[in-house]
Amino acid sequence: MNSVDQLLSKPFSGLAHTEKLEVKRLGPDRPDVKIEQSAKDRGKAYTRTFSMVWYEKKTWLTGSIAKRSLFCFPCLLFGGETAWTKTGVTDLKHLSEKTKRHESCKSHIENILQLRMLGSVNIATQMDDAYRRSVMRHNEDVDKNRYILSKLIDCVRFCGAFELALRGHDETEDSLNPGVFRGLVDFVSSIDSAMELHLKNATVFKGTSKTIQNELLDCMLTVTREIIVEQLKCTDYVAIQADDTTDISTKTQSVLVYRYIDERYRIVERFYGFSDLKDSSAQTIATAIMEKLDKVFPEDCHKKKVIAQTYDGASVMRGVSGGVQKKVAEVYPNAHYVHCYAHQLNLIIEQAVSNISQARVFFLDISGFCTFFSRSPKRTAVLDEVSDSRLPKPSRTRWSYHIRVVEAIYRHREALRTCFEKIIERRTDFEGVTVHEAQGFIRTLKEKEFLFFLFLFNDIMPHVDILYNQLQKRDIDSVYVQKATETFIKCIGRVRESTDNLEAKFPSEATFSGRNANMNTLNRLAKEVCDIIVTQAQERFAFTNHLEGAKLLQSDLFQTHGQSFPNEALNATVQAYPMLNKERLRTELSIVYERPEFCSSSGAISLLKLFVENNLEEAFSETMQLLKILITTPMTTAESERCFSTLKRIKTFLRNTMTEDRLNALAMLSMEKQLIQEIPDFNTRTIDKFASLKNRRAQFVYKLSK
Repeated sequence: MNSVDQLLSKPFSGLAHTEKLEVKRLGPDRPDVKIEQSAKDRGKAYTRTFSMVWYEKKTWLTGSIAKRSLFCFPCLLFGGETAWTKTGVTDLKHLSEKTKRHESCKSHIENILQLRMLGSVNIATQMDDAYRRSVMRHNEDVDKNRYILSKLIDCVRFCGAFELALRGHDETEDSLNPGVFRGLVDFVSSIDSAMELHLKNATVFKGTSKTIQNELLDCMLTVTREIIVEQLKCTDYVAIQADDTTDISTKTQSVLVYRYIDERYRIVERFYGFSDLKDSSAQTIATAIMEKLDKVFPEDCHKKKVIAQTYDGASVMRGVSGGVQKKVAEVYPNAHYVHCYAHQLNLIIEQAVSNISQARVFFLDISGFCTFFSRSPKRTAVLDEVSDSRLPKPSRTRWSYHIRVVEAIYRHREALRTCFEKIIERRTDFEGVTVHEAQGFIRTLKEKEFLFFLFLFNDIMPHVDILYNQLQKRDIDSVYVQKATETFIKCIGRVRESTDNLEAKFPSEATFSGRNANMNTLNRLAKEVCDIIVTQAQERFAFTNHLEGAKLLQSDLFQTHGQSFPNEALNATVQAYPMLNKERLRTELSIVYERPEFCSSSGAISLLKLFVENNLEEAFSETMQLLKILITTPMTTAESERCFSTLKRIKTFLRNTMTEDRLNALAMLSMEKQLIQEIPDFNTRTIDKFASLKNRRAQFVYKLSK
């Protein structure tokens, strides 16, 4: 009733009084009008597009999708300037000037007053008892319908949160699994008499069809995104994490995750959505990212809030001249690039192994152990006889898997040797190649070269595993990461010092396999491995440029900073983040360095909480801003990789048939179930969205009786 097209075809003046009141209650329709206007600036062509933010700035503004024009809602109802009531306004370049001029118009002000006064006087005398009773009956029906719909929304939320929405038998539809969903609805009806009565007697609206399910999914996605956008607009700083992958349906997908501090001073990482990409070029990925960013931050003043962007180390992402990070930084100047530290840790270990041929051979050997058992259940059965643990499958890119393989072979090397001996004893039960490979593995387990590198990497890998797990946490900041990486480097240094003692661990029957092999050579190689790891870590984990700020708030350096203020780090930080007041920040930090109560903080997050709990936000305003920047800056792309894990599960079970919106809705319910649970009126907002999609035979909108 309140759309521009409806009001143009059926003028407001011809409506009944109750219909006029309904239009007033609904207010101006605010569709996403696709208005585009080509323009040039300094010889460069670009396109202006209409932003939904205008509706928030001008509450009287409405739009028509059909006409691709903007209108004045009060003037559309009561009459006014032709441009704002008949033809519509499409000039985006002068929109600000036109709206200001229209707001000063006498007819516009009178129309606003007339709309405000409509129905406010003597409404009761205009309504007879029959109408009052009809409104009461209508609202009672609305209560029942909204209650049933809320229960159905709960069922959809449950299926999505626990990924029970997965369809495994019908490849032609993209709705929820009908068996699981209907079973859950039946369970609810067994304990809810209102739901049971509805399912038995409903004729107009039952709510269990796939069409209703999909509409609810779309509405829930919209509501959740609106909540995320509301939080993004309220926070001081925002960082983005993005990644791309080719999913199991061979489509290229990108994911966008926002990282920010919410109103409760918690660091949160919010999934925003997947996007289909036509290719994996920097331009395509950057365009997909910025299209989503521009919807959230349409104004230039808000673009400064984006202070970091984190990707993996692929050249298409990190390229300084044509990479994604460069293209994003051209529009969002404060969005400093951070190379994912977990990815860099993988590269460090890979570099140490690839540069030393003997280490490469060692990891090929341990991969051979895993492959030997993974190819045959019969071989695995023999391993189960002698060991309570199986070997994990290694990955070429994820060193966390290699960590577990090294640990498993180290701990169960005697059991593995026994397993191979049993296979040789039962040679008649196995193929000749199996027996031959088992003999080779026994020789490998007796070789000093293999055992030396097994003992060496068994000492190195736990420290890699600790750092890798630390980098996978959500609630980490650059200060915490700097401490963790420094500790890692020190631990690898201690491993280097202990390499001369590895020979003592050899069993008595161990022998060298090569003529030129000796302990001096192995000890030298072990030190080279450690040196490469330390050198690479120092280079890749160096906190330079915009990450210098982490050194300012590293608590174990406060005493040193108190004696000699870190001016270089301060200058680099202020240069990277010009919104900081240098002199005020220097004064505040000087006080922080002198006070012992601040020295016990374990990182930027704990220091921020200390300021908040003691109401020191105003006294240390610039330090608070720096803390928010450091905390908001993501150090890994772990969250975006978690999103791709969910993507893979959903698309595997749904047979790759769903639309992008449906995929995003299911992924949102799964990954942001905690956020949805924290929204007290989530179901109410979803029902309002659902009711506004189209005219329905079942009623979900209340009528006013007075």
